Amino acid sequence: MTPGSTSPLRAWLVQKLADSLTTPLPEATRRRVHGAVALPGKATAVVGMRRSGKTTFLHQLRRERLERGIARERLPYLDFEDERLEGITAADLTVLVDEYYRRFPALRGRETVTWCLDEIQEVPGWERFVRRLLDSEKVEVFLSGSSAALLSREIATSLRGRAWEVLILPFSFEEYLRHHGITIPNQPSFLPAPERSALERAFLDYLTVGGFPEAQELDPATRHRLLNDYVDVALLRDVVERYDVTNVASLRWLVRHLLGNPAGLFSVEKFHAALRSQGLAVSRDTLHELLGHLEDAFLVRTVSVASASERRRMVNPRKAYPVDPGLIPVFGLTAGPNLGHSLETAVRAELERRGARLSYVRTREGYEVDFLARTPSGDANLIQVCADPGDPATLDREIRALLAAAGEHPGAGLELVTLSIGGAGDVPPRIVVRQAAEWFLAGSPSPAEPA
Repeated sequence: MTPGSTSPLRAWLVQKLADSLTTPLPEATRRRVHGAVALPGKATAVVGMRRSGKTTFLHQLRRERLERGIARERLPYLDFEDERLEGITAADLTVLVDEYYRRFPALRGRETVTWCLDEIQEVPGWERFVRRLLDSEKVEVFLSGSSAALLSREIATSLRGRAWEVLILPFSFEEYLRHHGITIPNQPSFLPAPERSALERAFLDYLTVGGFPEAQELDPATRHRLLNDYVDVALLRDVVERYDVTNVASLRWLVRHLLGNPAGLFSVEKFHAALRSQGLAVSRDTLHELLGHLEDAFLVRTVSVASASERRRMVNPRKAYPVDPGLIPVFGLTAGPNLGHSLETAVRAELERRGARLSYVRTREGYEVDFLARTPSGDANLIQVCADPGDPATLDREIRALLAAAGEHPGAGLELVTLSIGGAGDVPPRIVVRQAAEWFLAGSPSPAEPA
């Protein structure tokens, strides 16, 4: 496409650009993130699973700039997941930028233009285009994509250190409350009994419904069908098509196993043997690749054992979690809700939102602690998740595990996160017992503000 051409593709790109500068911005629940949203001179990659709210977050950033008095024409937005843009290349994007500045010549080199490029991975060669845009124009660039490869492989390599990641997961509990118009208490640990009961009820609903924005307010049957569709689309678009997967049967077995056994230990060796017993031929290397693809698509998250030894981390099973607790009732292999697995899944997601590096602990005595979380500030916390500590044997097991792990990880804080602290009984003073709803709200950040 040349500057003087009138191809249908160019005409459609220009139309989408013009529409983005006039169409009203959608209203949506405000998303919050931990840390900076943007850094000068870097492209911000907004990543996460499909339908978790990345596009909404891009529009939120545009709205925040409008509220700061930035003119609408300085906030172009383009969504490249459109079949009418099939065949688009980075060269087309370069011409589009030139077309934009022909329409607004006074902005070039004088005012910062915020480009929001949604599902940019659909454009071959987009990495070189973004680098040129950062180098040649006065801009800030926000990118979105459904695959973690958007940052970890492509941006890190092609933008040569000029990338900044913002992770958007499904709603946190705090975002869930605001979405449903539920007042968030200033002091969640100090509430009258009726308000405490209402907050705990809302948290139980959150564990069941989960945080995908479109799944809210739906009846269970419709919600389950919607979330099942999300998984199918993620498998097709972000795994099968993206990585040219041919062994789709093994991939589906793997997904059903991982989502059906949330917070469970997963061993490629054992799963490989199970598939062979079912007559499915697949190599161990292929299973390792498929698991990596599922993580790249943010559908599944894994946690390795805590160890300074790379070999020990590799040979020990990993704990596998769905990205959101709302997927558990859809794919769970047991009848009825499993609050323990849902709570642990939600805690893991919240720790990832807070930027923690996660592992699980298996002590020399064979005790297990759900999470060793190392925060960006350098703090370490051993976190045990127990839905119901009312059973004395269960509580004793959780306490023994925390104390044993503390001996191997000196200096780490000790926390027991539970649905109700009323049944916790006698707990050593060094272990902090946290009611789950309070724990989630205590870590809520300030509203996201663009740099």
